[in-house]
Amino acid sequence: MTPFKHVLSTEDEIRQIVGYPSEVVQKKTIQELDHHCRTFISLSPLLFMATSDVQGYCDVSPRGDSPGSVYVMDNKHLVIPERPGNRRIDSLRNILSNPRVGLIFLIPGLEETLRVNGEAFVIKDEDILEQMTVKDKKPVLGIGVRVEEAFIHCAKAFKRSGAWHKDTWVDECELPSIPHMITAHVKSDSFTVDVIRKGLQDSYEKRLY
Repeated sequence: MTPFKHVLSTEDEIRQIVGYPSEVVQKKTIQELDHHCRTFISLSPLLFMATSDVQGYCDVSPRGDSPGSVYVMDNKHLVIPERPGNRRIDSLRNILSNPRVGLIFLIPGLEETLRVNGEAFVIKDEDILEQMTVKDKKPVLGIGVRVEEAFIHCAKAFKRSGAWHKDTWVDECELPSIPHMITAHVKSDSFTVDVIRKGLQDSYEKRLY
């Protein structure tokens, strides 16, 4: 049961409301990384990676690094470094059972984004991981992607949200307290707000790479 009263179940129903894409939108998808895409990726310090397991349970994970840290091997293959994280390995587990992956690359200040879809692999090729060394530390693993399609996504989401414009940002005093949120979610007397705050600080300062 859901609280939704009018759920659409066919593409035809949706098309009657949304309509059809323009000729440019239909034709802009390419099946490889041309020099424009490769330049975009080389300037992007942040991407979001969508995966799902074989049952369809989804996950989206942010991946951030210095620009150029995603290694583009050729026009059909790229590798995302797997840096130290929270060890949940949600994305990696999903890839093992369902290798379909969707990526969105962002460049700060640019409202258009680059979308890349394809087949993903969890890899440990030492020669490839060496290419993504930062501060003398190689990534522990890599996520290799065989590119199947790439295209520019329009700027409307960022124009509506104003995300890159500082005057739209929430005042620091209004921001949620992340240590308080995590403490409330964990629900354990052993993990106080101070313990969580210190753990986050230590992780950010000592275990980025």
